[in-house]
Formats: sequence, C-alpha cells, structure tokens
Amino acid sequence: MSEPLKCFTAYDVRGRVPEELNKDIAARIGLAFCRQIDAGKVVIGHDIRLSSPGINENLCQVLTKAGIDVVDIGLCCTEEIYFAAFQGEGDGVDGGIMVTASHNPSDYNGMKFVSRGARPMSSDSGLLEVAKNAASEDWYNSTLPEQPDHIGRHSKMPNKYKYISHLLSSIDKDALQPLKIVVNAGNGCAGPVIDLLEQHLPVNFIKLNHEPDGSFPKGVPNPLLPENREETAQAVREHGADLGLAWDGDADRCFFFDEN
Repeated sequence: MSEPLKCFTAYDVRGRVPEELNKDIAARIGLAFCRQIDAGKVVIGHDIRLSSPGINENLCQVLTKAGIDVVDIGLCCTEEIYFAAFQGEGDGVDGGIMVTASHNPSDYNGMKFVSRGARPMSSDSGLLEVAKNAASEDWYNSTLPEQPDHIGRHSKMPNKYKYISHLLSSIDKDALQPLKIVVNAGNGCAGPVIDLLEQHLPVNFIKLNHEPDGSFPKGVPNPLLPENREETAQAVREHGADLGLAWDGDADRCFFFDEN
C-alpha cells in the first residue's frame, strides 16, 4: 500500500514544494479528482507562485493524455476558476482545478477543486477518495494508459472578458460617485483584474504591490496578518482615500480599510 500524501487538508491541498507537493504529485491528484467526478472537461488555472506554471503545465499534459479536455485560463484569481466552472457548465465543463496555496509561504503550493456548477469538493464530498487514489501508484498506472485511445483537447483561454462582464453586471455603474481607492494586490493575482475593471469605473486607484510576483518581495500576501495591514492603512491616510482594499495571493480573501 502506498504512503498517504501529506498535502491534503479537509478542504483542499497544501504542501511544501517539492517534498510534499510537486508537478508529478499534483498530476496524480488532478487525475484522481477528474476520475472521482467522472470529468470529461475541466477548467484549470494557477496563481503567481514560481512553482505554479510548471505544475499547471504538467497537469494539463497528464489530463489530456488521459482523454480529458482542458480549458487552461492561465494566471488567475481563484474566483475566476469558480466562475469559469459555473459559466461553462452548459458547454460541458465538469469541474475546475486552481493551482494555489493561497496565503501560505512562498515555498508552498496547493490545489483547490470544484465539481459541476462550481460546487466545492471537501473531505465529505469526495476529497478523501481523491487522496486515497492519488497516493496509489498502482491506481495511477492503471488509470493512465500508455497508449490512450483518445487525447483530450488543451485550449488556452486567458481572456478575462466574461469574468469582468460578470463582475460589472452586479453594480449600477451610472449610480457610482467618483472614488479614490487604495488597492494592495500583495503582488498576487488581483492586479490584472483591477486593471481591467479600472477602465469601466469612476475610480482613481492608488496601486500598491500591484504587479504579480511569485517571489513575494513584500512577504506573504495575507492582509489578515496585523503586520501586513499598516502599508495599506498608511496609504489610505496619506492619499486621503475613501477606502482601501487588500487581497491575499489568489485574491479570494479581501480586507477592507475605511477612510481613517
């Protein structure tokens, strides 16, 4: 029997790279997830971590070799994977995989999973079975054929137009008053989305740590840590901003600052 993988939590995958999680382990986990939900087509994306592109690329190769179609949206926020899985259900998307370790240190990586309709997978909805199968070399070798009958299609779709349109549909742009907002992306995934929203909104964005950078030059992007809040708070005060916003690495956590 294979040793249990140490990178599984109750809700997702988080592990130190490369000893607990690397591109080969991630590919086994991704295939186990797809088999668990009987997926024929999945959406895949990744965060800014330096190990994420390699994990993402190998994952796409293994899944397509297994006959699974992959829609690769590239660098993205976790919420973009959820949206793409939900929005693509009518086009046959069975689930989504996000390569990210969220707000963990830079030497970690991980994976988050949603099934059809962007329903999250956790230990009570299939993740335990995924962990068991991914840990088994015998299962993996028997599941991934040497010469597959069918190769899945790998489609790259980095365009964020549908996601941006979805975000804008939730507000009345004409009712918005001009605002000055400090935004701290933490060198994570939020920056590109802010740039695309900016042209549609009456907002003057003061941008901090805006460019995606997996080396985390300002430290782990986690605004919930008290020591990470002062930079944003100070900028709000210095610029006389109406509010401030700060995100974690994969932009699924957001911290708000008022004008004070």
